[in-house]
Amino acid sequence: MPSPIANLSRNQKVAGGILAAIAAALAGVYVNEGGYADHPNDRGGKTMYGITEKVAREEGYRGDMRYFPKHCTTPAMVCADQIYTERYIEDPGFMPFASIEPAILDEIVDTGVVSGPSVSSQFLQASLNSVCDADIVVDKRVGPRTVAAYQSCQRRYGRISACISMLNSMDAMQERFFRGIVARRPSQKVFLNGWLRLRIGNVDRRKCGKGVA
Repeated sequence: MPSPIANLSRNQKVAGGILAAIAAALAGVYVNEGGYADHPNDRGGKTMYGITEKVAREEGYRGDMRYFPKHCTTPAMVCADQIYTERYIEDPGFMPFASIEPAILDEIVDTGVVSGPSVSSQFLQASLNSVCDADIVVDKRVGPRTVAAYQSCQRRYGRISACISMLNSMDAMQERFFRGIVARRPSQKVFLNGWLRLRIGNVDRRKCGKGVA
């Protein structure tokens, strides 16, 4: 039987891995989103680090969006880290991937930020069905069945192979999604090159297989 010290060490490793995975996922989002923006064709309006003014106001921020903070320095603060962690990782059920496969977390968080967590969830579930022969309902809600389907895919195809195949599938779906937006709303074409350059293939496949769970 493992000693309590061994268990504690394992728990600390997993907790540290989860925090590192979340930080890495958010760092990737910040690189892609940049700082302050207020593009006339962007329906999100004023944004800072990709957080829209509407969302910031809903969370209680009342200041100028140009000064919206990235990191929280006190528990009472509203900041990008807090909003992204709550709305784009915890609420949509993505947190298990922080330990199971951080590369997948990077992909679904980044897709969720630009297209919405429900779209990201759809791509994840649809890819599990097509790549891993899973048989789950694509209901855009990530729960235990979706997580279990991914873990089954890892066991069947190997952690690295499953991860790379899933990322390729989700990237392909995301590209079709972007092109569909432009086809329906030509005013959004101004964003297409940036979406394709920053969002397709942006997760380093060498990161696959680095989970701690």
